[in-house]
Amino acid sequence: MNRSQLKIIALALCTFFYPVWAKAQVADTTIVRLMHEKHIPVLGLAFIDNNNVVLSKVYGELQPNIPAPANTVFNVASVTKTITAMVTLRLVNAGKWDLDEPIFHYWTDPGVADDPRSKILTTRHILTHQTGFPNWRWMKPSKKLAFEFEPGLKFQYSGEGMEYLRHALEKKFHRSLEQLADSLIFQPLQMNDTHLIWNDTMLDHFAVAHNEKGEALPIEKNSEPSAADQLKTTVTDYSKFLIWVMNGAGLSPALFNQLTSPASKIGENKFMGLGWAVYPDLKGQFGMSHSGIDPGVNTIVFVLPQSKRALLIFTNSDNGPQLYTDLVKGFLKQQGDAIVDTEMKH
Repeated sequence: MNRSQLKIIALALCTFFYPVWAKAQVADTTIVRLMHEKHIPVLGLAFIDNNNVVLSKVYGELQPNIPAPANTVFNVASVTKTITAMVTLRLVNAGKWDLDEPIFHYWTDPGVADDPRSKILTTRHILTHQTGFPNWRWMKPSKKLAFEFEPGLKFQYSGEGMEYLRHALEKKFHRSLEQLADSLIFQPLQMNDTHLIWNDTMLDHFAVAHNEKGEALPIEKNSEPSAADQLKTTVTDYSKFLIWVMNGAGLSPALFNQLTSPASKIGENKFMGLGWAVYPDLKGQFGMSHSGIDPGVNTIVFVLPQSKRALLIFTNSDNGPQLYTDLVKGFLKQQGDAIVDTEMKH
């Protein structure tokens, strides 16, 4: 959304935080206190170690005096893009989709139909955020989609690119992205509380977004799936997904290697792979991450495939990153030299 930066110390969290947590047995009261101070109503937290979920918990209240249950549903904002990426790669792995075939064979947005650059745009450009598109067309004065540079030239984060891919997939397979994700990921992994569109059955256990003052925001009840935003999921469900991803997601070794290899540079030791940010050198191993920012929502996930560790943090507040930082500072103050800043613009 390019509204703000998500700047936290979360790679160190993923690499070092679980051992510290396990030894210190951090009191829940500390987290609840921080949530109260930062006006964060609900926090979802999970740690995975050696392919096992060693901590999975939801803190806070959905409404005053109504505790958030373990199956609380969060909007995870741009973390949605990880689902779209893995749906696409599963189709590539099955020989049903080609990363380097021009997208115009299946879809061309009317806004760029007369631009010759639309004829060279590929799925690889989209998943590595090298489309040349802005993040969202509504951010531009014309409100129309247009290329800002030739695809493949450089990294530029774009939700429009992911939506472009959704249209192409839906045109070819005659199924919605929700249906594709359900058959390829949600059902096989038994992610029964995960959906790309709104369902009113979520209402009584949904973590409503809140602004920086702690005020509730309107629920966006989307009836059409987005490839870039608005995934509704739980800590339990997304933990299953992270374990699946860190174990290769059923992809061929060659394709998984492409997924986790640097393709476009975001910053120092931070690159874009196929749908995931990739950190090629984290003390002898590589890492993967994605973050999400919507009004009243901040989320982030990390995966360390080689050590089989992962982390997720879901919050329903504009103040979510303040909690991340405070947690790390409080529990990793002896690990200062190991802390790594990361940021992703949305």
